[in-house]
Amino acid sequence: MNVYLYWPLLLLVTAVAMLRGSRDARAVTAICVLASVATHFAVAPVALRYSRIETGLLIIDQATLAGFTLIALVSQRFWPLWVAGLQLTSTLAHLFKALHFTLMPQAYAAAERLWVYPIFAIVLIGIVRHQLRLRGRLPS
Repeated sequence: MNVYLYWPLLLLVTAVAMLRGSRDARAVTAICVLASVATHFAVAPVALRYSRIETGLLIIDQATLAGFTLIALVSQRFWPLWVAGLQLTSTLAHLFKALHFTLMPQAYAAAERLWVYPIFAIVLIGIVRHQLRLRGRLPS
């Protein structure tokens, strides 16, 4: 994950969610921020990164999945279910590594990290649709 792209994008999506988003968007982005900060402290040293199961990241991913699933279950909207589903895909990367220990570290890292960008896109689409509903341009 390119930190020069990821962190500004995370902060931008979070700011938009806090200023214009629904309760769901604010909750999803808050979880993303907490998970990102926790990941910074849980990741293995560079020499070992993704060469074995990243237990700390697995725990963070499972907690994130639980949070996203809870939001999806109580939400009136459908988009949080997509977010939870994409997080499930990210979480399953750890299972793939456990089943195929020879999985290349780069493939494991990509499978584990890739889905955050579509999650950001879905959150932004949810915010746009929320604003359109508030202006009466979309049915409730």
